[in-house]
Amino acid sequence: MIQLLNTLLIGITSGGICALMAISMVLVWRSTRVINFAQSGMALLSTYFGYEAIVNLKSFWIALPVAMIGGALFAAFIEVVFMRLLVKHSSSGPIASVAPIIATLGLLGIIRAIVSMIWGGQDVRIVGPLSNDGFTIGGETLVFSPLKLLILISVIVLMLLLSILFQKTNLGLSLRAAAYAPEIARLSGIKVDLVRTLGWALAGAAGAVAGMFQTINANGYLSPYSIEFSILLVSGFIAAVIGGLESLVGAVIGGLVLGVSVSFILMYVSSSLGFIAPFIILLIVLFIRPQGIIGAKAARRA
Repeated sequence: MIQLLNTLLIGITSGGICALMAISMVLVWRSTRVINFAQSGMALLSTYFGYEAIVNLKSFWIALPVAMIGGALFAAFIEVVFMRLLVKHSSSGPIASVAPIIATLGLLGIIRAIVSMIWGGQDVRIVGPLSNDGFTIGGETLVFSPLKLLILISVIVLMLLLSILFQKTNLGLSLRAAAYAPEIARLSGIKVDLVRTLGWALAGAAGAVAGMFQTINANGYLSPYSIEFSILLVSGFIAAVIGGLESLVGAVIGGLVLGVSVSFILMYVSSSLGFIAPFIILLIVLFIRPQGIIGAKAARRA
C-alpha cells in the first residue's frame, strides 16, 4: 500500500512540474500560435537569475519572483527583437508556418551557449526553501515532502490565476483575439504586437517557476547543459499536447496524467522505459482523442 501511495505521489509531483512547463508553452501558443521549443533555455536562464538572487540576497522567496521577473523580461525581449521580425519576414513561402518553430530550436542552443559563457560549465547549487524529507504516517515515511507540497500548490495557484486572466479579463480576451485573428483585432483597436509580447512575458514567468522547482526537486544542482531541462522541455510539450494546446487547465491535467502514468510504468512495468514511456502515452492519447483531453474538435470545412 505504501509503495502504491509513494508511486502516486511521485507521479503527481513530477506531473506538477511538467504542468508548469506545459502552461508556459500553452501561453505562447495561445498568444502567437508558435510552439516555443526554446522555452527550456529561457527557463534555464531564469533559474540562473534566481540563483544569483539567492547568492546575493540569501532568500529563495525573493529569488523566485526575481527569476519570474527576469524570465518575463527576457521572453518579452526575445519576442520583440527576434520572433516579431522573424514572423514578419516569413509571412509567406512554403515554410512560413514552421519557420518560427524551427527558429526556436536554434534559439535554445544560443541561450544555452550564452549561459555557459556567463556562468561557466560547473554545477551550482540551489537549496529549496522547505525540507524535501517525506512526511511520516503511521511510522512509514512517504516520498511526499513539504517541498513537493509547495510545488503542487504553486501549480494550482498559477493555473487558477492564468485561467482567470484569460477567461475573465479584457487582457485575456485581447490575447486570444491577437492569436486567432490579428487583423480583425487590430481593427478593433487592440495593439496586437504589445499583446503578443505580454503573452510571451507571462510564459517566461511561468517557465521560470518550472525551472526553479525542477532544480530544487531534483538534486538542487544546476548547469548550462543540465539534462533535467531537456527532459522538462520534452515532458512539458507532451503534457501540453495531451491536455490540449488551447487549454491551461488541459496543460495541468496533461502534466498530471503524464507524471502519474510514467511513475506507474517505471515502478510496475520496467524502469528501463523512462525515456519512451511519455511518447507511448502521447501516442495512446492521440489515437483516442487527437485534440487532447480538454481540446475542442476543429470545425470541419466544406
